[in-house]
Amino acid sequence: MVDKLRDNAALRRIVALADHREFMILYIIVLGIIGLTYAKPEFLSKPSLAAVMLSLTAQSIIAIGMTILLVSGTFDLSVGSTFALAGTVTAIWLRSGMPAPMAIGFGLAIGILIGLVNGLIITELRINAFITTLGMMGLVRGLMMVVSGGRNISELPASFNAFGQGELIPGVQNPIVISIVLIVVSDFLLRRSRFFRQSYYIGGNEAAAILSGINVKRVKVFNFALVGFLAALAGIIITARFGSASTTAGKGLELKVISAAIIGGASLKGGAGTILGSLLGAVLMSIIISSITLLGIDPNWVDFVIGAALLLAVMADATGRKAREAPG
Repeated sequence: MVDKLRDNAALRRIVALADHREFMILYIIVLGIIGLTYAKPEFLSKPSLAAVMLSLTAQSIIAIGMTILLVSGTFDLSVGSTFALAGTVTAIWLRSGMPAPMAIGFGLAIGILIGLVNGLIITELRINAFITTLGMMGLVRGLMMVVSGGRNISELPASFNAFGQGELIPGVQNPIVISIVLIVVSDFLLRRSRFFRQSYYIGGNEAAAILSGINVKRVKVFNFALVGFLAALAGIIITARFGSASTTAGKGLELKVISAAIIGGASLKGGAGTILGSLLGAVLMSIIISSITLLGIDPNWVDFVIGAALLLAVMADATGRKAREAPG
């Protein structure tokens, strides 16, 4: 009898675990890796895995801020442009002779400023986040083209390039280390920190959050500044990694980040989502995109796949939300 009760308890724990979006995504990722390894054994080679991890660094860093924004019930479409502008401006200042730490600091400040402007327009002027950040996306991308003269900027100092090409841990490039540290710290803060958990209350019921004493405007502005900072940081890291700033950098990045977060369990209506889930969503998308390359499929299908993934994730979120809100 006792053994039977223990078995039932274990079964309930397994069922409860399977209900978590993160567990299901991890299960799909494992199946995808097994399938790709069977079709292309070189997928599990060290160079291939390193390339996949490096390709995820920018997306995963920005996904931290985007997840927090989505949890609070909003989003930012200008992160790709912020990513590009921060990298370009940092490269220009470096070419002018500015020390690398100062150039990086100014590049990060630009990202924070863009985020603050977005947040203040949305909270103070009450303009829709979609319209605000879509306009900012075009404005910032245009500014980047003006300051760069429409040209890529290369021949950057070795001291700066080491930021993106060096190895603090032997065999692991800095971008991977930085992204992992940021993900671990931010996931802990979003789950445990009183300040960051306010975003869940705001996204779940903003009116109730205001009545409970939460300064909704301050939290939202902070969240936009944070995602701007992270987008700028990712742009600077990738600029250092490639040793040049590209005028096409960050195009479509916002859709990849939002798709990863929604696949990972975040909701466009707010109140749900985790940074670990967004990371798993990004890994899943990366595996799908990698399979297109490894299996010799036309690479033009990549944008189609990203768009389809976003639509399916949004529809799944809407369907799940209706099911949870249905009476009975």
